[in-house]
Amino acid sequence: MALGRKAMMVNSTINVTPMVDVMLVLLIIFMVITPMLQKGVSVDLAKVNNPAAMPDADKEDALLVAITRDGKIFFGSDQVAGADQLTHLVKDRLASRTDKRVFIKADARTRYGNVVDVVDNVRAAGVDQLGLLTEQRKALGAPPPAAAPSGQ
Repeated sequence: MALGRKAMMVNSTINVTPMVDVMLVLLIIFMVITPMLQKGVSVDLAKVNNPAAMPDADKEDALLVAITRDGKIFFGSDQVAGADQLTHLVKDRLASRTDKRVFIKADARTRYGNVVDVVDNVRAAGVDQLGLLTEQRKALGAPPPAAAPSGQ
């Protein structure tokens, strides 16, 4: 009879070990894949109050030129030796396209001269439209009050 009572007792605890194992594997997969989803080179874009929307920059076939903080130039994800070579690379890529638009994303702390050199060489390649990518500045509170006129 004692044996019958033990058989009637049911173990009602949930074994969470398999669920934790699956969640850890999914976490690792997402941690490995997420950096690969980013297109091009990562730069800290300049922050502005009123950015212009450029949804075409996110397309798969968009032509992106990136300028890093230390002045390195990337066309897509390939590093370019100098701004002079960029003209030939852009010309070759635009030869078979009807949309002659290039997007430039420059680090906010790069030298202004680096950006000017890239823009000049991209324009020399025959680009019709040039987009400078920026980021929306986060508002910390109410907008600053307008300056009061000084009366004398």
